[in-house]
Amino acid sequence: MEYRTLGRSGLKISAITMGTFSFGGVGPFAMVANQDAKDARRLIDCCIDGGVNVFDTANMYSLGRSEEILGEALEGKRDQVLISSKARMRIGDGPNDEGVSRYHLIRECERSLRRLRTDHIDIYFMHEWDGLTPLEEMLSALDILMRQGKIRYIGCSNYSGWHIMKTLAVADARNLPRFVTQQIHYTLEAREAEYELLPISVDQGLGVMVWSPLAAGLLSGAFGRDRAPEQSRQAAGWTEPPIRDQERLWQIVDVLGDIAKARGVSVAQVSLAWTLTRPGVSSLVVGGLSEQQFKDNIAAVDLKLSPEELERLNLVSRPAYVYPYWHQHNFATDRFSEGDWALHSSYQDLGAV
Repeated sequence: MEYRTLGRSGLKISAITMGTFSFGGVGPFAMVANQDAKDARRLIDCCIDGGVNVFDTANMYSLGRSEEILGEALEGKRDQVLISSKARMRIGDGPNDEGVSRYHLIRECERSLRRLRTDHIDIYFMHEWDGLTPLEEMLSALDILMRQGKIRYIGCSNYSGWHIMKTLAVADARNLPRFVTQQIHYTLEAREAEYELLPISVDQGLGVMVWSPLAAGLLSGAFGRDRAPEQSRQAAGWTEPPIRDQERLWQIVDVLGDIAKARGVSVAQVSLAWTLTRPGVSSLVVGGLSEQQFKDNIAAVDLKLSPEELERLNLVSRPAYVYPYWHQHNFATDRFSEGDWALHSSYQDLGAV
């Protein structure tokens, strides 16, 4: 296993994180899986044996049942690993059962600690943007929790670029805790994060943790133009991530398949190996239904793609060069920062556009 520093913190995390989205199976999460504590213990042991040291959950996964199962399954192992969890999403019918108000965050953190059977959460994510709560209130609540020792590091998830920069500006101006990470959706099929989120991560020192790096299995090799598993979450009605260009998806899958066949590895490993090369990426949050799936995903850390293979994958999946980036490409490359290159390095083969 490879361990990477999480942003500008001193925390070392494994390049693969175990996601626990499938623990519990309450409500719509049953479309994914319904793993109980016995299943969780077996899969967690497999991941620990493979060097994984981060286990990711959220208070709203199966309405808290995921946290409960993770806490039970990690009993006796808690000191060996890191736990990340999240708050912000609606978890009840009351007016304060969502958001990042001081009331909601402190209450939900304490509830998560009880479910997880621990006295602290190592990485606490704001699961989604809340445009109604003042950022000073959110950050001061997180400051309280950090001073109490209930959380160690903070991050955001599913924020836009301006949301992140506004939050960091308030944190710096008020001397409040700063995000050290963001957890985002980023795959060969979905590379929109390269426009703003990856450059911000490189420039501002945020370690990127990627959720659903195989696009809910679409980039695992199980799916193709003429095939789809009958027991998949998509067959059960799951709609994330949205695929807006099916033909482009299958073209990407075709190239992944060609490289996987030539290298004698799985399509999933090639897809994950590409993502691990991207700027700012610290860890990929992967789920699975079996030990073999996790072992296969963990093996992606050791797969080093050649420059030619990386270029093939880049060209088949490259996003449109939208404004103002094409204009910067034409006139500003001689004064780019490392953050700028997080986007523009994918277009260096182009002349003036």
